[in-house]
Amino acid sequence: MANVLTDLAADIYRAADVVGRELVGVIPSVTLNTDASKRVAQGDTIRSSFTRAAAVGSVTPSMTIPEGTDQTVDNKTMSLGTTASVQIPWTGENMKSVRNGAGFETIYGDQIRQAMRAIVNQIESQLATDIYKNAGNAYGTSGTTPFGSNFNEMAEILKLLKDRGAPDDGRLSAVINTAAGVKLRNLAQLQNANTSGGTDLMRQGVLLDLQGFKIRESAGIASHTAGTGASYDVDLVAGYAIGDKTIHVDTGTGTGVAGDIITFSSDTGKKYVIGTGFAGDGDSDLVLNSGLLAAVADGEDVAIQAAYTANLAFHQSAVELGMRALEQPTGGDAAVDRMVVQDPFSGLVFEIAAYKGYNKAMFDVSCLYGFKTWLPDYVAILQG
Repeated sequence: MANVLTDLAADIYRAADVVGRELVGVIPSVTLNTDASKRVAQGDTIRSSFTRAAAVGSVTPSMTIPEGTDQTVDNKTMSLGTTASVQIPWTGENMKSVRNGAGFETIYGDQIRQAMRAIVNQIESQLATDIYKNAGNAYGTSGTTPFGSNFNEMAEILKLLKDRGAPDDGRLSAVINTAAGVKLRNLAQLQNANTSGGTDLMRQGVLLDLQGFKIRESAGIASHTAGTGASYDVDLVAGYAIGDKTIHVDTGTGTGVAGDIITFSSDTGKKYVIGTGFAGDGDSDLVLNSGLLAAVADGEDVAIQAAYTANLAFHQSAVELGMRALEQPTGGDAAVDRMVVQDPFSGLVFEIAAYKGYNKAMFDVSCLYGFKTWLPDYVAILQG
């Protein structure tokens, strides 16, 4: 029984349009690697290329053209290892019953929308968590929602990213939770068209570009529970230089976990994010996601910040989300029809499949995805 989904295509695509307008801010801010025409198996990899920093030389006049300096282009891979699926069963009696009311197509379209919405929200939340745990630096105060009286935090976050080399090329995004969104909307400067630069926020409730960032809101912004580590000191006679990531600490108690924000006593204004935690035996290594911005000396105090809300600021190139339809066995499976839908707003790819059973049908909404935060230097946390 082919073309089962043909008559329902309009409902399916309309559902995708609605999903694209959900409160999702992280997904449209990252690099999307999606292809509705290709399938991959779970665990397969997709590739991305990255160029390294260039070495600067000098000009030496010569009648011979110089060879040039060889450059290495890194080839990085990302695994698509996570599947997501929502199954929607229907019996003939169910279909007959609802046709006497709202109609099967209407309810079915709503179910497809809710299935896509659930999958999108799952990806949004997982992606936001991965990004903050791989951030390089942080700014703000734990437990205090930003934008209480001004939006100076955005200038500070921009400085952090610029100091790490992130380009200010129109691809910077800041993704905040709704609590921070309320604070931002309530600022007088943004409520007045003559000071905000336009009427979008005042009339439509849309967050504006600010300090070079596209400001978006997300329901998936994570809350971080800090480790229990306390009273640790830097333990290396020579200290650590700019760029070092692995720091040996001692004398303290408790643990440090990925995503913890730490400071050193010589410069408490510089906040670093731990990528690899430590066991808390009083003599451990902690690993930062990005290297030190200033040298630290032996014996300096290491302080772990309290629990915080992980609002995000990052460059689009720092994070990649890959998504494909799942590979099918040779000859196909038991599905009698299937359709691949690419959401035009978020770029996410979903597959809708129809299965026929004994006096029953089942519709499956599924996808395969993976993500990677490639460049911690281009990611910063705005604490809340």
